[in-house]
Amino acid sequence: MDSTPAGTGPALDFIRARIAEDLAAGRGGSRVATRFPPEPNGYLHIGHAKSICLNFGVAQEFGGTCNLRFDDTNPTKEDVEYVESIEEDVRWLGFEWAGLHFASDYFEQLYDYAVHLIRRGLAYVDSQSAEQIRQRRGTLTEPGTESPFRNRGIEENLDLFSRMRAGEFEDGAHVLRAKIDMASPNINMRDPVLYRIRRAHHHRTGDAWCIYPMYDFAHPPSDALEQITHSLCTLEFEDHRPLYDWLIEHLPVPARPRQIEFARLNLTYTVMSKRRLLELVQEGHVSGWDDPRMPTIVGMRRRGYTPDAIRTFCERIGVAKRENIVDVALLEHAVREDLNLHAPRVMGVLRPLRLVIENYPEGQTEEVSVVNNPEDPSAGSRKVPFSRVLYIERDDFMEDPPKKFFRLAPGREVRLRCAYFITCTGVTKDPASGEVTELRCTYDPATRGGDAPDGRKVKATLHWVSAAHAIAAEVRLYDRLFNAEQPGASGDYRADLNPNSLEVIREAKVEPSLAAAAPGVRVQFERIGYFSVDRDSVAGRPVFNRTVTLKDSWAKIAGRAD
Repeated sequence: MDSTPAGTGPALDFIRARIAEDLAAGRGGSRVATRFPPEPNGYLHIGHAKSICLNFGVAQEFGGTCNLRFDDTNPTKEDVEYVESIEEDVRWLGFEWAGLHFASDYFEQLYDYAVHLIRRGLAYVDSQSAEQIRQRRGTLTEPGTESPFRNRGIEENLDLFSRMRAGEFEDGAHVLRAKIDMASPNINMRDPVLYRIRRAHHHRTGDAWCIYPMYDFAHPPSDALEQITHSLCTLEFEDHRPLYDWLIEHLPVPARPRQIEFARLNLTYTVMSKRRLLELVQEGHVSGWDDPRMPTIVGMRRRGYTPDAIRTFCERIGVAKRENIVDVALLEHAVREDLNLHAPRVMGVLRPLRLVIENYPEGQTEEVSVVNNPEDPSAGSRKVPFSRVLYIERDDFMEDPPKKFFRLAPGREVRLRCAYFITCTGVTKDPASGEVTELRCTYDPATRGGDAPDGRKVKATLHWVSAAHAIAAEVRLYDRLFNAEQPGASGDYRADLNPNSLEVIREAKVEPSLAAAAPGVRVQFERIGYFSVDRDSVAGRPVFNRTVTLKDSWAKIAGRAD
């Protein structure tokens, strides 16, 4: 990661500039402490990756610390599975937390803070139903109406709150509310609920509690207890900041963190709502949270995205004060850039067409040398077997080609990658369908390595695999999950699902070096795209997920060269 001291490089974004100002003014001391606080109720997605990179990145740049804290205040939706996946995602992205915390670590302290507010006349037990509370909350243009229980005495409130904790009441019988201002123009300040009764087994505290704090109540004192200096939140929390500050002001907390909001990440052709992502999984539109079409970090990892590419993408889009939509092609471009530098080149034929070199000695096999990655000289080269019978890509041959088709056709000479020049001399067809099933060719032995000693040129170079040595493989061609730039903008987002987001090719052929490729290995199939070995692979039959194609539409739009 970049260790350049903050303030010595390019102009700072507004968050880093504000932190630098706070440090210069001595606000919060001379240290920076941030936190990443996910709720463990699902798998993280690319939007969370932006927040992870921001919180951990800011801490690193300013020589500070960043905690990982799980907001586990809603036991009905949370699970250890999600806790473990989040920890794995953060580490996979390249970050390590200074402290690992849970909001549930502070349940006793949060209860004491609630009692403190009651004793000061700043909180009360409300016995209205949830519907009655909503009806009395008011609107954006009309003030709310005070609860008939708002003026309960302190002792009565303390007694009721204690009995709520003891489990004497049913779910929904009472809530604890802050006593602030029912006429506030900010609805979040109209006596917000701080605690509710919820009999649910908690993944860490078991059945010890039957009342749980609301996020808006738990978050500010948790920040303060961890000595967080800057609480970086997405824009939907901007209207909650007055409540955050109110709680910090009225609770005896050991620190005064500052909340700063930034725009969340919105990507074209993508949905980021956890609810919608859960629906996609539950309704079978995808195979699971780690389906390579999902914007989840586990899905992107399975598809072959790299942590370096995701961090680069997050750095390039920066942080903004206003909501905007980022072209997903920029993410794909970052992935393609990284894989271009590091992924070895291999040969794989997705739709094989048999090719026989009639003047090549029968039974002979030789090895040709192929460079592993022209972008990385240290990657070296490998030997690939070459023989009389090969497979080429079916799309690389046309019996009656149009004018601008330069690949193989009857009577035409082309180059086989790192091997020889060949000329097509004939075809064999299926009598029933008329489909070409085999090509007959000759080769020029003097062109070994792919160049003609007489200097003649060809207009196309084809990839290939030796039929006798090829490994059968399954290839999954993933495309964008949605057809619309903004899924659901004109109605149900499901109507924008791309019916062609996955094509499975079960009879692909790949070079033998890939027979034992481990899950997660990333390669470039020459002339086709970047692929990653899937966990569904078995010995001798690998499965490949297409990560991205070779074509980079965003680079063209941005005026960049591949």
